[in-house]
Amino acid sequence: MTDSTPWEPPLSGTEVEQVLGALDRLRWTFRFKVDGLDADGLTTRVGASSLTLGGLLKHLAVQEDYAFHVKLAGEAMPRDWADNGWDQDDDWDLAFTADDDPELNYRRYDAAVERSRAALVQAVGRGGLDQPIDRTGPEGEPVSLRRLVLDLVEEYGRHTGHADLLREAVDGRVGEDPPAGWRPQS
Repeated sequence: MTDSTPWEPPLSGTEVEQVLGALDRLRWTFRFKVDGLDADGLTTRVGASSLTLGGLLKHLAVQEDYAFHVKLAGEAMPRDWADNGWDQDDDWDLAFTADDDPELNYRRYDAAVERSRAALVQAVGRGGLDQPIDRTGPEGEPVSLRRLVLDLVEEYGRHTGHADLLREAVDGRVGEDPPAGWRPQS
């Protein structure tokens, strides 16, 4: 990692550095895939799928806060999500329409990632990746911070692939990582 490529995980390092580096690389790559779009770009669909870049942006912001507020710490979701629509639709966070404010959703995503980064650094400092989180498994077994982080890596991996295809359909943007020096515009 350098100042011009903060998404690049260390080429060698501890398990914590590698795992957190993998998650952060996916965060940066996803943000690059959705950056700089207006409502038309964020609502573009491919084929029969209802998935959009705006929906993914909102969904991953919610997943960040859910993972690190609810699952890790046992806290309520941040106020950003108070009027969320979960009562009416379990998939509300994947919905993004032309009426949704792109800048608000970019800000919500960026804020959720920053909160998550801070919570993760604090949690790792308190007890590493082996420590249990607030949630338990189906049979009451403890769930580790490592599992929480790797679940989020998997979530980002899946949706960053979706974002890659959707962004290419919007304006042809492709690429595995942002170019050196890139920073979000939106």
